[in-house]
Amino acid sequence: MNKSTAERITGKVLSYLVFFCFAAVTILPFLWMTSTAFKFEQDVFRFPIEWVPSSIRWKNFQDVFTKIPYLNYYWNSIRLSVIITVLTLLTSSWAAYSFAKLRYRGRDQLFLLYLATLMVPWQVIMIPQFMVISKLKLADTHLSLILTQSFTPFGVFLLRQAFMGISEEYSQAAKIDGCTHLEICFRIILPMVKPGLSALTIFTFMGCWNDYLAPLIFLTSNSKRTLQLGLKYFQAEHSTSFALLMAGTLMALIPVLIVYVMAQKQIIKGMANAGGIKG
Repeated sequence: MNKSTAERITGKVLSYLVFFCFAAVTILPFLWMTSTAFKFEQDVFRFPIEWVPSSIRWKNFQDVFTKIPYLNYYWNSIRLSVIITVLTLLTSSWAAYSFAKLRYRGRDQLFLLYLATLMVPWQVIMIPQFMVISKLKLADTHLSLILTQSFTPFGVFLLRQAFMGISEEYSQAAKIDGCTHLEICFRIILPMVKPGLSALTIFTFMGCWNDYLAPLIFLTSNSKRTLQLGLKYFQAEHSTSFALLMAGTLMALIPVLIVYVMAQKQIIKGMANAGGIKG
């Protein structure tokens, strides 16, 4: 074995070790959460850690539904996530089509100005948003979350990049056949950018599902709260029921995992197209 071969093998081994460490850091908290969901409360912080509980307590999952209105929180989160995701796909598609396929004065400058809003943290505008929502008397309603989260510059950017990769010949042929811009967008362009739509669907759904701060600001009624706020009830001022909290959190991952597994290949394709990578 020559020196170059040994160095190459050593480099690969070190790379694998680094990747393994990163994977362990990512996976271990999930494994601990899963293990804790099946433990008795007194066994949660037992040392050394019991990754496989010696005594499994299935009643944790039952208690989650009896201690708090878990199903109501779950339904609120699903409904908001689905509505916001659908509206985001619609608004982002319309805006992306305008920025990619229509020709009008100041189009590119307007797009850059719109894209620049990505640099503004949401925490900067959340107070003005709350003031506007309060003036419209929409505070403590799900409509306040829908209106403030159904428009995203990131979604417009992602789909615009996908639209830019489609030849103008398709649009021109459709115009000759008498199609309107709305028909061209929804019947011709969108079916050709399914990877981009899938990626945006995943990012939007996960963002809405995991959102904690916006519901905390806009919602006050217990019946309208989302799952992320509802899980907070397992954390009291001086104690936390970690077993129930982890059981509730584990069940909260189900929709996200389902959506991700169904569209994981499309996510990679969509992000590749957004980055300008051609297959």
